[in-house]
Amino acid sequence: MTTTQPDSRTGKAKAPVPLIEVTIDGVTTEVAKGTLVIRAAEDVGIAIPRFCDHPLLKPAGACRQCLVDVAMPDREGNLKPMPKPQASCTLEVTPGMVVNTQLTSETADAAQRGVMEFLLINHPLDCPICDKGGECPLQNQAMSHGRGTTRFVDVKRTFPKPLSISTQVLLDRERCILCQRCTRFSDEIAGDPFIDLQMRGARQQIGTFDADVLGFEGGAPVGPAEIDESGKPFASYFSGNTIQICPVGALTSAAYRFRARPFDLVSAPSIAEHDACGADIRVDHRRGVVLRRLAGNDPAVNEEWISDKDRFAFHWQSGADRLAAPLVREHGGAQDALVETSWADALDVAAGLIRERRGALAALPGGRGTLEDAHAWSAFARTVLRTNDVDFRSRAYGDAVEEQVLGAHVAGSGIGVTYADLEHADVLLVGLEPEEEAATIFLRLRKGVLAGTAHVRTVAPLLSGGASKLRADLLVAAPGTEAEVLDAVTELGSDDRPGVVLAGERLAAVPGGLAAAVALAERTGSRLAWVPRRAGDRAAVEAGLLPSLLPGGRPVSDEAARAEVAAVWGASPPETPGRDLAGILAALTDGGLAGVVIGGVDLDDLPDPEAARAALVAVRAAGGVVISLEVRTSSVTPYADVVLPVAPPVEKSGSYVTWEGRPRPFAEVFATSAMSDDAVLRLLATELDAPWSDGVLPAWSGPRLTADGSAPSRVEPPSPAAGQAVLATWKLLLDGGRGQDDEPHLAGTARRAVATVSPVTALQLGLEGAASVTVRGPRGEATYPLVVQAMADGVVWVPTRPRHGSAVATLGARTGELVEVVR
Repeated sequence: MTTTQPDSRTGKAKAPVPLIEVTIDGVTTEVAKGTLVIRAAEDVGIAIPRFCDHPLLKPAGACRQCLVDVAMPDREGNLKPMPKPQASCTLEVTPGMVVNTQLTSETADAAQRGVMEFLLINHPLDCPICDKGGECPLQNQAMSHGRGTTRFVDVKRTFPKPLSISTQVLLDRERCILCQRCTRFSDEIAGDPFIDLQMRGARQQIGTFDADVLGFEGGAPVGPAEIDESGKPFASYFSGNTIQICPVGALTSAAYRFRARPFDLVSAPSIAEHDACGADIRVDHRRGVVLRRLAGNDPAVNEEWISDKDRFAFHWQSGADRLAAPLVREHGGAQDALVETSWADALDVAAGLIRERRGALAALPGGRGTLEDAHAWSAFARTVLRTNDVDFRSRAYGDAVEEQVLGAHVAGSGIGVTYADLEHADVLLVGLEPEEEAATIFLRLRKGVLAGTAHVRTVAPLLSGGASKLRADLLVAAPGTEAEVLDAVTELGSDDRPGVVLAGERLAAVPGGLAAAVALAERTGSRLAWVPRRAGDRAAVEAGLLPSLLPGGRPVSDEAARAEVAAVWGASPPETPGRDLAGILAALTDGGLAGVVIGGVDLDDLPDPEAARAALVAVRAAGGVVISLEVRTSSVTPYADVVLPVAPPVEKSGSYVTWEGRPRPFAEVFATSAMSDDAVLRLLATELDAPWSDGVLPAWSGPRLTADGSAPSRVEPPSPAAGQAVLATWKLLLDGGRGQDDEPHLAGTARRAVATVSPVTALQLGLEGAASVTVRGPRGEATYPLVVQAMADGVVWVPTRPRHGSAVATLGARTGELVEVVR
């Protein structure tokens, strides 16, 4: 028999898969050809003990705990038992196979008990202090398949402990049972060879790479730019997954070690808040304090993997600078300070300041919020502030094309390209480094690449470490030339691999870049997906947090669109498109606006932080108003007249929207008095007698935003003079962002900040043999260790905002602009 299912990507029928009949413990079933015996047993509800087996890793047969009795028909059809028990995690079913597990075979049961006894010979009896105690597969299976007493009377093997694999992963080698889950993960999933088997026989153990043992050259798989801040050359953004999949307590977290017992913890499902990937996580807490986060299991999104940032960076939500009560600025005499006050007083003061300036205030809501928060900000700006001066973006963009593309191709489009699509696609990356900016996308792309079903090309000035792990082909593009390179791409995709263009938000900073990506997708019949960095960016687009956009992709200038919105909100939005981020800051500076309501924006993330600070200073000097909604004190707080505290993700419910357009609802972990942006804005609207309805807007079927011909044309990239180079930059996954505060162990695995140039550029700039270089811009300079590697000539790459060292903003230059590079 065969089974046929439609291909989820094309809708066409897949090739028929033969079904094979197999009998397990007397139960006859049919499974697809190629199914492992251990999976076939699971299908009929039979659990075979195992340690090395993991459904997302290749079979290894390393631990031998899953031994079963197997018999197969010979050529004459006579059932012949195999001479020894077989590992069910590596054996595929065959027609007529008969399997007897520990439930029906004394031989299989004895074999499993023997393996268990062997594994426990050197295993320490330290369950009461082991972090894995209470959730340990070895502990559980020792109880169900082990002996009641030990026959081992010699001294157990010990090692010095713990061994630091990284600043956040610690290894107790005597607990290791050599299942190789961790080494297989690092090789098959992350692509970071930071841990491996060493030595042989009784001396074999897991450890970090040792050149004396393995003959390993440190620069081979990982470039010198990927040495982390602790000096270890095998930094990985995904090492925390090895802790979770370790079936014993061999690998532990430096942050969680000895902090709690599993049975002391309360677990709650949630969604990671650090990027637009929407990874499923589990939050474990005790007495109102989050102690750890684990990866959830969602096959449609992150499968069972998350980045270390999603796993470990959660202390920012409960930092010492967390806002506990509203703040109001007291004026008069020598005092001009923020003081704590009641909610009633703060809302009254904020409402009074807004009431006097309605129609002359802007909104900068940032991209941290949920879909519900984003809709609240959109309604508040349009119906309470009575303005379209609203922009969620806190980054550089080159022209108005981004807003038009988002309105035409992203807002209201629903789920487009999915993670599953990426596994079987010809993918072109432009303005996007998945490992740094969208870690879950990186893992799914790598899965498809290793399976041979996906192919990746990247338009970038250099082949990064992450792109190398994706085996990506580099289409070399100096900053500012991406549109030209995209125009030259004539083919993308095939019958077996549909074309997908993944456009990162950075592409918007290149004049004509997004338009070229749209044209490429249309020219090649490919699908286009926009990939922002922050968790709330896609929701912000859906809610219309842009000066020309209303919720669902409705243009502000469309009368029918405004009428639909007014029918739900109870008030019509202004009909004239508003100012974008740059226009808002300029108007705040020159008095064109009387103030701003701002939330979730770090001034240091803006294209020109100093200009933003100057704008807020100008507002205060002119008697304007700054109202801030924040979880913690921020760079905006010193300039605010009223600060209204809002809940962090762990203390509120809502929905993030992934880059795919997939809603990711989550519930609050703690029930506290903290309020979401949505709740705070509604209270403020009520104080101003301008509440809005909770009604759901219908899908928009009218016209979309289109290019009006006023967008600036492409500009010729600058040509470096002697001693100069074109600046290229992007953010690293672990950087100086405040979402990683209070995590010293995670901080140690951040990639070190380096300046990278090509050999030709190094020669032209006289940098041969230099250990470090200084990069100078119009406003300042920064010094970095120098790395020379193949990349676009005439370009210097530095990280945007490294965890330690100067941010690009201090140079006063943006990507694509000229900087001076000296020894």
